Amino acid sequence: MKIIPSSRGRHYLARVGIILITVALIAWMVDSVQPEAEYTPIIAAGQYHTVGLKSDGTVVAVGDNNYGQCNVGGWTGITQVTAGSYHTLGLKEDGTVVAVGDNEVGQCDIGGWTGVIQVAAGQCHTVGLKSDGTVVAVGDNTEGQCNIGNWTNITQAAAGFGHTVGLKSDGAVVAVGQNTYGECNVGGWTNITQVAAGFGHTVGLENDGTVVAVGWNGYGQCAVGGWTNITQVAAGGWHAVGLKSDGTVVAVGNNEVGQCATGGWTGVIQVTAGRWHTVGLKSDGTVVAVGCNDYGQRNLSDWDLIE
Repeated sequence: MKIIPSSRGRHYLARVGIILITVALIAWMVDSVQPEAEYTPIIAAGQYHTVGLKSDGTVVAVGDNNYGQCNVGGWTGITQVTAGSYHTLGLKEDGTVVAVGDNEVGQCDIGGWTGVIQVAAGQCHTVGLKSDGTVVAVGDNTEGQCNIGNWTNITQAAAGFGHTVGLKSDGAVVAVGQNTYGECNVGGWTNITQVAAGFGHTVGLENDGTVVAVGWNGYGQCAVGGWTNITQVAAGGWHAVGLKSDGTVVAVGNNEVGQCATGGWTGVIQVTAGRWHTVGLKSDGTVVAVGCNDYGQRNLSDWDLIE
């Protein structure tokens, strides 16, 4: 016998159907508008080029490209970038690393690296910090700057012209490589939260916002003793840069081409220093720069790293 639902039953079934369709539609809409993965924008400065990581995980670069160090157009899923003198590195979200540029001494031979959480690039060598606190390095080792095989409990690494610096989990610092100017004399440092390495000097940020520096001071690049309220430091060829908690920037050292002329900067959230130029990332995703522009490394007016 065929059962015909009552009018009330038909209304109930219709309402259930509408509810199910609505739920499915909402689920489809929510799924379709899920935002893409967000990456933290980062800037990096090499000898004559500048690199920027965008919030969509892609990378841009301007400046000297004689070695292909700016050929980053196809990179995706990048979480950090760094720039050496003539090479550029990108850390991928899966812990592997990509590299372009000069590879004369193997500084771009990072194809087998895995489990990496941070990268640093020096003049002609490359350093990778692994998730277990150990460090790997490739490239020029004439000064022993790649002799980091016994390092443990490292939380950050920095690479200079011919030396490598490692920050340990207890706030102490280790360094290997060129020590012509005492740039590796960091054995007594404590309570350090970040390190940076330049041409022949090393800079350390202390947990109270003050800064220490060792190495060559011919241009006053180590004259950071009066700095306070610093949240990040960077070391260029012969200058040092400090980001203050209020978004302003201080710089000391060689100012031959205006690379220390950061006095008017505001709203900055990250700084980086090349050999002859200084770059700042602002909170709105735009980028400012001072210093040498011989190769267009300061042509950043159209950059917006927040997509």
